Amino acid sequence: MSQWTFQPLQVSAAVVLALAYAIRVRRLRRRGTPPPRWRVVCFSAGILAVLVAVVSPIDHYAEEESQAFHMAQHLLLGDLAPLALLAGLTGPILRPLLWLVHPLRRVFHPFAAITLWALDLCFWHVPFFYEAALHHDLLHAVEHGSFFACGVLVWAPILETIPMPEWFGTGWKMGFLAGVRVVETILGNVFVWANTAFYSVYEGVSRPWGTSAVDDQRLAGSLMMLEGSLVTILGLAWLFLKLAEEGELRQRLLESGLEPRAVRRAVRYGRAQELELPR
Repeated sequence: MSQWTFQPLQVSAAVVLALAYAIRVRRLRRRGTPPPRWRVVCFSAGILAVLVAVVSPIDHYAEEESQAFHMAQHLLLGDLAPLALLAGLTGPILRPLLWLVHPLRRVFHPFAAITLWALDLCFWHVPFFYEAALHHDLLHAVEHGSFFACGVLVWAPILETIPMPEWFGTGWKMGFLAGVRVVETILGNVFVWANTAFYSVYEGVSRPWGTSAVDDQRLAGSLMMLEGSLVTILGLAWLFLKLAEEGELRQRLLESGLEPRAVRRAVRYGRAQELELPR
């Protein structure tokens, strides 16, 4: 049990988020409009990912012992947890927060989102800031919070948690996802192929499996690229199927004589059923 940790600030944030979601889902159920069960499962998985990242032995070993464990922690907080949490959201669940949507639209714009995400990723891997976060609990919490926030930024355009520009259709989302992984792959390769350890904090410490600091760094880079590759393959496969479905639907609606722009917008925003004529 000594390898399990408790960080009140980060744990309480996850608990508050889970309670808010549960309350909202309960109200929607009472109104007869519950979200699909798979959405609730996804959101629960996201909360679990956050908790595993900050209280399990992953957090223990990430603290000045293993860069690989630190990388696993950041992948959970900055990629997998935001993805799962956003997949668990629907319009009705988010309705009480619509007042936040307009002022944040510019931040969630695809170009702004990927830029902020890339800057955040690079900033926290600069040795000075990376090690400073390890040595100061509050700064470490800020680092984790920024990884999570930027993970939300980068997944929200793909999942279209809030409406994106009309031009940002499924094809653009595929390119956006590929671009994100290119940035991540470049950083991962830097860690994999480097012959020296970038972070002095990991030198001269006892690590799991007895690996050297350089080998541990290479494992961290490999984890980054492996997780990114798997998520990207699944994401691109989903988007490709969606693109094919949209193309078929668009063609059917056009053949029924509907106005092309109306068809394009309806298919783009998932409102095609409003245009389809009864059969």
